Amino acid sequence: MTPQIGFDYEILKTHHRQTRDNFPEPLSLRVHRSLSWLNRAEQEFEDYDAKFIFLWVAFNAAYANDIIDRQNFSERKVFQNFLGRLIDSDADKLLYELVWDQFSGAIRLLIDNQYVFQPFWDYQNGRTTKEQWQQAFQNSKAAALRAMGSQDTQKVMSIMLDRLYTLRNQLLHGGATWNSNINRSQISQGAEIMGQVVPIVIHLMMNDCQRVWGEACYPVVE
Repeated sequence: MTPQIGFDYEILKTHHRQTRDNFPEPLSLRVHRSLSWLNRAEQEFEDYDAKFIFLWVAFNAAYANDIIDRQNFSERKVFQNFLGRLIDSDADKLLYELVWDQFSGAIRLLIDNQYVFQPFWDYQNGRTTKEQWQQAFQNSKAAALRAMGSQDTQKVMSIMLDRLYTLRNQLLHGGATWNSNINRSQISQGAEIMGQVVPIVIHLMMNDCQRVWGEACYPVVE
């Protein structure tokens, strides 16, 4: 499943080799790592669990940076800041096309799916009430509909990635069975969406290499 946008590992890696001498070292390292996981993900054609995990690691390698004040600077805040920088760098509106032309239907299905909404699982584990998670779900869907109505790409992507982050946690924390029939639609949709998102992210970061993308986590130490 190669990206319809025209970017895949080989194209992006060639671009990286040709331009990396002009990159700040942390950016080059993050792109290099992200590309390695994208390459691995593109080798999966039937195992969507593995594909989704590899793609999420590739995404994480691209966006995550070293956060000194981890108590006051949440993972969600990192997401928001990163998405904002991507949107600002996206002169060709690749993310806009992704959200509104390629995956608008799939994104709507994700937003309507309670099984990728974290408060639903908080209720199942006794951390919140039925009324609280249902109200949160309705509020989230209403916010998504408003964002779709105003074609707010960043907001819609934020909600979409929030849903996929719950799916990511289910897999990486052992909360799902490999190749389970129960979550096939979420996993296949997630792999398809992330298979398009990750190459765009890498492309945008390389094309706007002088933007401050942040330091890499776990820098290479000789």
